[in-house]
Order: sequence, then C-alpha cells, then structure tokens
Amino acid sequence: MGKILAFVYGVIGFLLFNATFIYFIVFISNIFEPKLIDSGAEVPTALALLINLGLISLFAVQHSVMARPGFKQWWLKIVPTPIERSTYVFISSLLLILLCWQWQPLPDRVWQVENPIGYWVLIGLFWFGWLFSFFAGSQIDQSDLIGLRQVYLYWRGKPYTEVPFKVVSVYKYIRHPIMLGTIIGLWATPTMSVGHLILAIGFTVYIFIGIHFEEKDMKALHGESYDKYRQETSKVLPILLKK
Repeated sequence: MGKILAFVYGVIGFLLFNATFIYFIVFISNIFEPKLIDSGAEVPTALALLINLGLISLFAVQHSVMARPGFKQWWLKIVPTPIERSTYVFISSLLLILLCWQWQPLPDRVWQVENPIGYWVLIGLFWFGWLFSFFAGSQIDQSDLIGLRQVYLYWRGKPYTEVPFKVVSVYKYIRHPIMLGTIIGLWATPTMSVGHLILAIGFTVYIFIGIHFEEKDMKALHGESYDKYRQETSKVLPILLKK
C-alpha cells in the first residue's frame, strides 16, 4: 500500500473511531427522551436479548482477540504492518456502529431517579466518567493505540518503534483509568432500562476480561517493570486491592 494512501486510511480510521465513540455516549445518555438505546420498534423479549447479547459478544470478541499478539502474527500475513492497528480500529468502530444500529430496545425501567439532586448527581457522574476516560487517554500516546502514529511514521519513511512504558498522571494511581471512566459512564444514569442494564453488564464483564489479557501481554512485553507497577497501583479503583 502506498504511503499516502496508508496515511489517509489511518486518518479516516482515527476520525471514524472518535465519531463512533461520541455517538455511543449519546446513544446511552439522557440527552434525548426516550433515550436512543430505548427507542425503536420492540420485538419479543427473548429475541431482543438474543440479538443484544450477540452484538455485545461480537464486539467483545473482536476487540479482544484481534489485540492479542498471537492473532497479530497471523493477521500481519494478510494486512500490511503499517495499517494493522488502523484496520483493527476500523473493524472495532464498524462493530460498535452495528451494535447501536441493530440494538433492540428493552425500555422497561429497572430504576428511575426522580429526586432532582439524585438526578443531577447521576447526570454529572455520567459525563464525568466519559470525560475522565478521554482525559486518561490523552495522557498516553493514544495516537499509537488508534493507529495514527504507525501510518504517520510510514508516511515519513521512519521505522516504527514501540512506545516505551512510562507511568504518568492518573496512571500513577490506577492502571486502567480509561476503563474506570467507561464503567462510570455505563452505569451512572437516572433512568436505567432493562436494555441499558444488559449493555452495562455485558460491557463491564468484557472490560475485566479484556484487562486480564491485556495485563498478561503487558507483563510479557515489559517484564519486571510492569510487575513492579502492578504491585504499586490499583487495577481500576484507587486505594482498593491492587491485584
């Protein structure tokens, strides 16, 4: 693939990822009434559960499996190295779009907070969680995670080098602050429908499974330095058990 074409491909992937992620936040937010996650024609409950769990599983499996070193070794025989990460981001974004598009509403209420103080506290936590997640991402080389750095280096004719392991900002206290913000954003809502609850549970379970495999990869890549980091910081919540 040509250098300019690879760079354009990576930029489009970067923009698609951000646009999709922002839409997903709006999708589960209380900006619209009814919430987008709860809108649309309803199908039988069993069918809705089957479809929704399938959509969550499809996204989770792709997002986790394609990030593993063993899969990458095989995948790089098909996809050029400079655009491997961008392709991963493209597919993840498309599957998240598919999830939002094909999500089946289950609007029955699990809880409904009508007290004004409680309502605005939960709304505040919702936006805090997502903004915290964005902030945490900005403290590391997010361009490498999304594939932009790879295509930029390829365009400039420079060899790719692994981003060195370093501990900065909130990462001094939490190993996975992006995931902490995501979990807060998933659960903090004054109106929790059955559909939203299924999404929150499914994504939270996936997050902790993904963390498990990510930490194994980090340990293999960085060795004792990452082991020491694990011993000194909490996984998701500061102060609580570190392992």
